[in-house]
Amino acid sequence: MSLAKLLLACSLSLTALTLSSAARADNAPAKPATKKTAKAKPAAKAAEAKPADEDVAEPAVGESAATEFDCELGNKITIYENVNDDAHIALRWKKRLHRLTRVGTSTGANRFENHVYGLVWIGIPAKGMLLDSKQGRQLANECRNAEQMKPLAATAAAATTTSLQ
Repeated sequence: MSLAKLLLACSLSLTALTLSSAARADNAPAKPATKKTAKAKPAAKAAEAKPADEDVAEPAVGESAATEFDCELGNKITIYENVNDDAHIALRWKKRLHRLTRVGTSTGANRFENHVYGLVWIGIPAKGMLLDSKQGRQLANECRNAEQMKPLAATAAAATTTSLQ
């Protein structure tokens, strides 16, 4: 029982941290414009345009390993991971495939974001959740794959056995 409370507390604090950091990023003051040389402007525009194109383009998942997650309220998510590229994942949500880029965290959670669509996937050992950073809400929570469901099934069976005795 205390493990479940600990996991719930961790997921709630992680969600609060995610939402507060997104709000802080939106409220950050704009930096004053500085003059740049003509050569620097095209390079900066090219660097800014590339991530946006990557986030919008639908990723190819031909050689990727797929993991299916069952979430609360009947939602389903599929994560495609490429063995050679741990900096990106493809996430299928509501019949659309999105490319998400890894973001470093201080907690050790796996966090992936797509800035164009505002999607944030947070994966911890017990579950995963999908957030909408643009609207500041959860899209899917309590997402578990088959491996994460095993401990829950064992716990439920033990609780049923204990209550019958």
